Amino acid sequence: MGSKNKLKRFKENETFGNVFQPTREEVVSGAFPLKGRWNADFFKNENPLILELGCGKGEYSVGLAEKYPDRNFVGIDIKGARFWRGAKTAVEDGMHNVAFVRTQIELIDHVFGENEVDEIWITFPDPQIKYKRTKHRMTNSEFLQLYNKILKPDGIMNLKTDSEFMHGYTLGVLHGEGHEVLYANHNVYNNHGAPEEVTGIQTFYEKQYLEIDKAITYIRFKIK
Repeated sequence: MGSKNKLKRFKENETFGNVFQPTREEVVSGAFPLKGRWNADFFKNENPLILELGCGKGEYSVGLAEKYPDRNFVGIDIKGARFWRGAKTAVEDGMHNVAFVRTQIELIDHVFGENEVDEIWITFPDPQIKYKRTKHRMTNSEFLQLYNKILKPDGIMNLKTDSEFMHGYTLGVLHGEGHEVLYANHNVYNNHGAPEEVTGIQTFYEKQYLEIDKAITYIRFKIK
């Protein structure tokens, strides 16, 4: 994407009522006003709150929001030019149950309050295969404890990925630490019984993977 195009998208993001782009300082200092108040001050209802981490173009957040109008969705990504697409679609379609925040995943406990979130989706994260250290892997122990801070006690986690490596790595972490695996499948499109929101919503890249018969894996779990 050209820098001109990116700038245009950044500018347009600023006009969207469903996009929040706080500075790192604002987030870390505790000045982000919606922390702990997403439903009260933004969505203005008591519906379940669901996050998509590393939401990319926001296709999954928007797809889920369309499917479940009685739930609230927030897509998180550090690249605002990416989720511009999802934000724009939501604005054009008059959707009031989806928003986007431009921030780092490591800071989500500064953006959401303790026990504020009902469910988290991680869709097609970078598996970080090349790195011996696992610190950037989005399902490592540190990240799981971070998610646990903002999840309700019975909150649900979802991991959907095209990476067999990430699928296996995550199952290893979950079983090793005694977390509760509710459902795991290394090829959701070839098996009956996969939840409808897993196979019913497809991202741009997911469609490409399916065209070349690349298996899509999925894990649904609870953090202990």
